Amino acid sequence: MAVIENLKPRGYVIQAVIAAIFVVFIVRLFYLQVIDDTYKQIADDRGIRKEQVDPDRGQIFDRNGKLIVYNEPSYKLMVVPSQVKDIDTIRFCEIIGVDKEYFEKKMKEAKNFSRVRESVFLSQISAEDFGRIEEYLYEFKGFYTAITPVRRYTYPAAGHLLGYIAEVDSNDIKKSDGYYRNADMIGKTGVEKSYEKLLRGKKGYHNIVIDRFGRAVGPLNNGSEDVEPVAGKNLTLTIDIELQYYAEQLMAGKRGALVAIEPSTGEILALVSSPTYDPNMLSGSARNKNFAKLALNKENPLNNRALSGYYPPGSTFKPVMAALGMQQGSLTSTTGYSCPHGYVMSGHTVDCHNHPYPANVELGIGHSCNAYFCYAFRYFIEDHSNPAEGMRDFKAKLALWGIGTRTGIDLPNERNGNVPSPEDYDKIYGKGRWKASNCVTLGIGQDRLILTPLQSANSMATIANGGYFYSPHVLKFADGEDSLMNAFTIRKETGISDSIFKYVRHGMAGAVNFGTAKVAHIDSIQVCGKTGTAENPHGKSHSWFSCFAPEVNPKIAVAIIVENGGWGATYAAPIASLVVEKYMNDSISAKRKPLEERMMKSVLILDREVVPPIQNNSNQDTTKQVQAALLPKEQ
Repeated sequence: MAVIENLKPRGYVIQAVIAAIFVVFIVRLFYLQVIDDTYKQIADDRGIRKEQVDPDRGQIFDRNGKLIVYNEPSYKLMVVPSQVKDIDTIRFCEIIGVDKEYFEKKMKEAKNFSRVRESVFLSQISAEDFGRIEEYLYEFKGFYTAITPVRRYTYPAAGHLLGYIAEVDSNDIKKSDGYYRNADMIGKTGVEKSYEKLLRGKKGYHNIVIDRFGRAVGPLNNGSEDVEPVAGKNLTLTIDIELQYYAEQLMAGKRGALVAIEPSTGEILALVSSPTYDPNMLSGSARNKNFAKLALNKENPLNNRALSGYYPPGSTFKPVMAALGMQQGSLTSTTGYSCPHGYVMSGHTVDCHNHPYPANVELGIGHSCNAYFCYAFRYFIEDHSNPAEGMRDFKAKLALWGIGTRTGIDLPNERNGNVPSPEDYDKIYGKGRWKASNCVTLGIGQDRLILTPLQSANSMATIANGGYFYSPHVLKFADGEDSLMNAFTIRKETGISDSIFKYVRHGMAGAVNFGTAKVAHIDSIQVCGKTGTAENPHGKSHSWFSCFAPEVNPKIAVAIIVENGGWGATYAAPIASLVVEKYMNDSISAKRKPLEERMMKSVLILDREVVPPIQNNSNQDTTKQVQAALLPKEQ
C-alpha cells in the first residue's frame, strides 16, 4: 500500500502535463482559426481547376504519303460560372469582341451545363486576339484560356471527301458513347465523320492550382494526378491528292461530279463534286460565316453530287445492258439489229444518230446505237414469262452491280439510285396492262433508271474486272486497325463470266477508236469508254462519259457527269480522258495540251455566285435556314 501511495504524486504530474499540452493545442488552434488569418488568405487565394486537354486529331495522308490534313494550335476562352462575380460586363465584351447578347446567351448555357465545371465561352480564337485577351483576363475572375487543335489542309481540294469538323450539338451528345460534352468538336461529314472514333483520340485532364484572380500558379502535386491526352490515329487514304486537285481544276466552272476507282481493289483515286470549296474555309474562326455563305449559295457547293446526285445514265448504261442481255441469252455477241434512225414502236420513234449498221454487240456499243439497246432490253424482258417477272429480274441483276442500291462506300450520305419495279408501271398503266415497249428506253439509260456518279464508276470497274467488284472505299489503312479493311476485300460477283465481258470491253474500245468517244483517244493508252447524253427535263442535256484504261490489266475506271453539258463528247469525255492520262502518265502530252487548256477555261455556270474567300472574323451560330439548305436535292 505504501508503494501505491508513493506513485500518486507522479500520476498527478503526468495528468497535469497532458492537460497542459492539450490546452496549448486548443489555444494554438484558436489562434490559427480565429485570430491569425494567414491560412484563410492562402485558402482564399488558391483553388484547383480541372482542365480538359484536347488530344491532337489524327492526321490524314494520301495514298502516296503526302500530308493532306494536319493540326495547328487554336485558342478558346473557358468559363466557370460559380467563379464569375462582379465583373464589368461592358468592358469584358469590348476586350473579348462580343456583344452583351452573346455574353448573356453563353453564360446561360454555361450555367445550365454546370455552375462549378468549366465550359467553352468562345472558341477558335486567333493568335492575335488571344494575345490581346490574355493581357486583360486577370480582371475577370472565372475566365481562363485553353489551347485546342484546329484542322488545316495542305491542298485547297477534296472538301467533300475529307469532310469537316464542328462543335457538337445536342443530338451528337445524346447519340455518343459519353465521350462528348458541350463545345467539343466532332466530324460532321466525309472521312472526318466516317472515322471519327479513330481520329478523335482520347481526352486528357490537368489539375491546375490557380490564384484568387484565376491565374494558373502551377500543376497540383507536380502533375502526378494529371491524365495526358492520347492523339487520334493517323489515316492513309486511297486518294491521289494530286489527281484529285487536277480533276477539280478541270471541273471548275461546271456543275457535276467525277469519280475515279482502281478496279482491282475498289480504292477511290479521286472523288469530285463541283462546284466545290476549299476545305480550309470550314476550319478555324471563320468557319461559321463561311459555312453560312456556302450553304446559302444557290449552286449548293456543299452537296456531294458524287454520292447523292441522281441522274439518268443515258448511253453509258449500254455496256451494262449488253452484258445483261448476253447473260440472259436474249442477246448474243453476233446479234445485229437494224436502225432506221431509231427504234420504231407503234408510230413512236426513239431517235438515233446516223451510223453504220450495228452487225454485232461490239459495233452496237461502239456506235452507241439506241435502236440496238432498245431491242436488247425488250428481248431481255420478253425472255421471261411476263413483263413483271422480267422487270424484277432486271432489278435484281442490277443490284448485283451495286446499281439501285448502295455500293457500301465508307463515306456518309450515299444514296441508292433507282431501278424501277413492276409496281411503278402498275401505277401508271394498271396492273398487267404494260409490257416492255412501254419502258423500252430503260435499255438506253433513260425512263426511270437513276444512277449516282459513284455507281456509274463502279459499273466500269466491274466491267474492267470481268464481272466482279470490291466495295469502293477511301481508307487505305490505319495503324492497328487491320480488321477495318476486311469488308473491302470481299469480292462481289455479278454472276456474269469474263467471256461475255470481253465483247463489252472490245465494244468500248471501239467507241474510243472509231465511235462516239474518239475525243477520249490517248496515243499511248487504250481507253475503253462510253459517252452518254442524258435527257434533262429541266434544261440542256447532261454530258456523261464512263471508261476504264488500259483495256488489258486496267488501272483506273472513271465516270463523270457535266450537268447541262450537252453531248457526252463535248465535256465529259475530254475531262475523263485527261484524268486517265494524268494518272497513268503523270503528265499530259503536248498534243493534248490545247484540249486540257480548253477544259480548264470552260465555264458553264454563267450565273454562279463566287465562292466566298476565307474570312477570320466570325463567331456567329449557324441558323436553321443554313442547315435546311443542306438537305439533298433530287436531280
